[in-house]
Amino acid sequence: MRPYEVMIILNAALEEDAIRAQIDRAQEIIRTNGGTPNRVDRWGKRRFAYEVKHQWEGYYVLIEATAEPIAMSELDRALHLADEVVRHKVIRLPEGVAGRALRPPSTDETPEPTPAAARSDQ
Repeated sequence: MRPYEVMIILNAALEEDAIRAQIDRAQEIIRTNGGTPNRVDRWGKRRFAYEVKHQWEGYYVLIEATAEPIAMSELDRALHLADEVVRHKVIRLPEGVAGRALRPPSTDETPEPTPAAARSDQ
């Protein structure tokens, strides 16, 4: 199992139910192919820097998942065919970066002060 991030930009004109259905469909594709969607982060509507497919806004969703490459290629194919999806990107995370935010801090280690924090104490 490898860690992945999937950024999906949906049509901003979609209703909340259609957005939820598209996110559920993406998660189901990951589960069906043996993966596990870990976290879904909804960024909401954002304005594009330039016009994309005759649109100026999109609804951004970030999905973190662990899966085999075959599951992600199937998800990539499904997102490419979906009319609701304006753009999407599937990225395999390096092992050193993956799960960094998911790991709870250890209680036996004390955090070292940052240089900025050390200067403010003076």
